[in-house]
Amino acid sequence: MGKLAKFASDRKGVWLILIVWVVIAGLLSIGPSANDYTVNTGENDLPKEAQSVLAREKVSEYFSDDGGLLALLVFKNQTEWNESNVSEVDQVSLWLEEETELTTIDSVVPFHQFPYHVKEMFVSEDGSTIVLPVMLYENLEMADINNTVVEIQEYSQSVLESGTLMVTGPAGIASDTIAIFSNADLVLLFSTILLVLILLIIIYRSPLLAIIPLVAVAFTYQIVDRVLGLFAANEVFVIESQSLSIVMILLFGATVDYSLFVFSRFREQLRLREDKHEAMKEAVQGVAEPIIFSGGTVFAAMLVLLLAQYGPYQNFAPVFAITIAIVLLAGITLIPALFTIVGRRSFWPFIPKVGEKTLEKNRFWGAIGSFVTKKPLFAGGLVLIFLLINASNLGNIQYSFNIIQSFPEDMNSRVGFEQIEESFPAGELAPTTVLLENKSGFTLTEEEIVALENLNEEFLQINGVSSTTFPEREQIVLESSQGQRLVNETGQALTFSLILSMNPYHQESLDLIDYLNSKKDDLLVKSGLDIDHYSLYFAGETATSADIRAISDRDTWVVAFVVTFVILVMLIFHTRSVIAPLYMMATILLSFVSALGFSWFFFEYVFGFEGMSYRIPLYSFVFLVALGVDYNIMLISRIREENRHFTIKEATQRGVALTGGVISSAGLILAATFGVLMTQPILELFMFGFIVSIGILMDAFLIRGMLVPSIVTLLKDWNWWPSKKQNHNQVRSHNE
Repeated sequence: MGKLAKFASDRKGVWLILIVWVVIAGLLSIGPSANDYTVNTGENDLPKEAQSVLAREKVSEYFSDDGGLLALLVFKNQTEWNESNVSEVDQVSLWLEEETELTTIDSVVPFHQFPYHVKEMFVSEDGSTIVLPVMLYENLEMADINNTVVEIQEYSQSVLESGTLMVTGPAGIASDTIAIFSNADLVLLFSTILLVLILLIIIYRSPLLAIIPLVAVAFTYQIVDRVLGLFAANEVFVIESQSLSIVMILLFGATVDYSLFVFSRFREQLRLREDKHEAMKEAVQGVAEPIIFSGGTVFAAMLVLLLAQYGPYQNFAPVFAITIAIVLLAGITLIPALFTIVGRRSFWPFIPKVGEKTLEKNRFWGAIGSFVTKKPLFAGGLVLIFLLINASNLGNIQYSFNIIQSFPEDMNSRVGFEQIEESFPAGELAPTTVLLENKSGFTLTEEEIVALENLNEEFLQINGVSSTTFPEREQIVLESSQGQRLVNETGQALTFSLILSMNPYHQESLDLIDYLNSKKDDLLVKSGLDIDHYSLYFAGETATSADIRAISDRDTWVVAFVVTFVILVMLIFHTRSVIAPLYMMATILLSFVSALGFSWFFFEYVFGFEGMSYRIPLYSFVFLVALGVDYNIMLISRIREENRHFTIKEATQRGVALTGGVISSAGLILAATFGVLMTQPILELFMFGFIVSIGILMDAFLIRGMLVPSIVTLLKDWNWWPSKKQNHNQVRSHNE
């Protein structure tokens, strides 16, 4: 630490550091931006052994022509579609099949060629809605998907007079996602810059103290953006659109946090010595270790996500680990160098002078520290009760697996999806594909047909299955009544659909798929089909969501356990104690569950949300635990340092007073930066930003400010067990 402190504050070293950062940022500027390579979650999100993935592969193997990207064209009429105005839909259908120059469309339903009584089959019961499926080719670029959807919408607007068109389904959602994020990142970037600038000026009333951290952010952002872009361009890993938004917030928040830690200690030392280089050397020696360990805990926590089986969780790991690693390097090199170069002028107009007493400048937190150390049971008890009350609301949280519910209510694809949901039976939104395999081949003898009919009856008797598309006996031929093959060309597989009686994205539907997967053999045996020759598979969006739920639950517990263990070990190594890390970790975990319970109360009763995205608990856990430990490390490190000269009670009071201002400011700014995510048009980002902001505020003010100091005061010298008892003396530090 001494060598690092000397290098980061040396007269030549600070300029060398700045030049190195400038050169690296300049060289990387010719590289690709991470934003050019963002993607949405893809087909490889689930592990290959997942039931729905195996089923999807079987469907693709036996019915290869059924692949592609589905766009659902939803034609809405304010009154009803009838024989006089349905010709408008005919024009769109004709254009899609014969006139359009789009090369992205694989197949369309020739609606315009059907007689009217057939067209009525595509109309909802109330007559208001017509749904036409359009299949796009697989593996299209996102820009091509967007252009296709836009062209279809533009042509439809020119010919539709009696109704409107909404394009939904996977293609419509993909197109809208591009539109949503096209300007969202710029809005997020400038909103965050403006917010941080305003908060720093308000809190510290010094323009340079606001500008210098943002200069560090600019360098860090440029390097992170291009490094991630290079990795993504070379397909080392993928970057999701939402993860890039969160990366930006993490980068801003962590860089500013480390800036506050550095200049707070720098200001202390400038009150003790005249030379700015010596002052920064002492400051870095005091904060480098806590910064390295706090950044290290975030880095380790992000890497633990590699243990997840769900693709989006794994994809987060390298993106965030690289980001925090670069931010950490900035925290111990670039930030000290910038403040050293500017020197005392950094604090203008409140320039610190030699001889000023730091404690007198921290009267508010000094009073808090005094109150907590005098009445630790009362202070800590109040906070503990508050946290436990919030945590008790965890059992009421409802989780959602319907991704479209996360998008804005007026988004075209969501409006179209909800129109289908309103006008057609819920289960028709996403039927479940049943694939029955017989590698010996189907003979369709009388005995086998009876068994197949029995299987269909078994499905119909299951609570939650409304109907099936299994054909009548006389229609069991290669082509079903709906124009879809029942048996594939090799005769080894047949397929039909289950129409569920409830919304295919609701928890009850996922439970039903889990039940069907667990009862596959029973269903075959009851139907009279030999399980040695026949195999059942369930594919479709509901089956995929059921697997996502199972994998996500598994990943959440695994990641939570390993992150907790890794951070606990790092805290033991850092504090050289067993006791302190235990309550540090316990309070952080309590803060997380409290923030989650508190937030759900607001989501349910204030905002009126019906469910929370299944991904939010894991993401919130990783960020809150990893970031929350920063403030505990800064506090405990300072208390331990003060305990070398003061009793544990005095050291705790001084630790709270000396770190209170900077930690509360850092917490407020970090919470505000994550709060900027609430301005994004994605509900998942709104909820994530809200929860993390609340959790950080709890950590900075309640956990770090009152609960942890109360525990430290009560445990006394047991805090450092099994280390030797602190040999404090009565010599007061120079800045008392």
